[in-house]
Amino acid sequence: MVLRGLFGGKDESQQPEVERPQPASSETESVRRIAGEIEALPLEQRRFIAGYAYVLARAAHADLDVSATELQYMEHAVIEVGHLSEAQAVLVVEMARNMAELYGATDDYVVTRQFAKDSTREQREDLLRTAFAVGAADDTITAAESAELNQIGKELGFRADEIDALRDEFRDKLASVQAMRAALGR
Repeated sequence: MVLRGLFGGKDESQQPEVERPQPASSETESVRRIAGEIEALPLEQRRFIAGYAYVLARAAHADLDVSATELQYMEHAVIEVGHLSEAQAVLVVEMARNMAELYGATDDYVVTRQFAKDSTREQREDLLRTAFAVGAADDTITAAESAELNQIGKELGFRADEIDALRDEFRDKLASVQAMRAALGR
């Protein structure tokens, strides 16, 4: 590694090669084929789909738990917005989820602001509405998800009243509303 070289560690070429397990060749070939199909898309479309999927993954991961229902909803949304096959959408969503989990604190703002810069108001509104729907996919938008959706809305360029209007569409899924109704016996 570069740091070892800089700080006087052993030269990497002297390190024994570690053998890594290889996936089944058919699995590897399938992933390569799907990735090739995605790479064949125009650059602007790939960037749009990647940003869209990342923001959805960010919303789903806000409570540190991405449910199977949320994943399925994201895949369906990416199929619709990106005009991708199911296999392509699964790959894109899985990559976005992994990136959001691994680099979220660093990349959330940058990715969302870049999406805002490169998209129309209608596309941003669709993304924010879909992000709310992803949060609601498991029947509850937690407080953490709600806070993250607020932040996403701000980064997409929406005012607080505009975000609140979208949130109102999902009011029955808000954990706070559900808790109040349960306390009142409704």
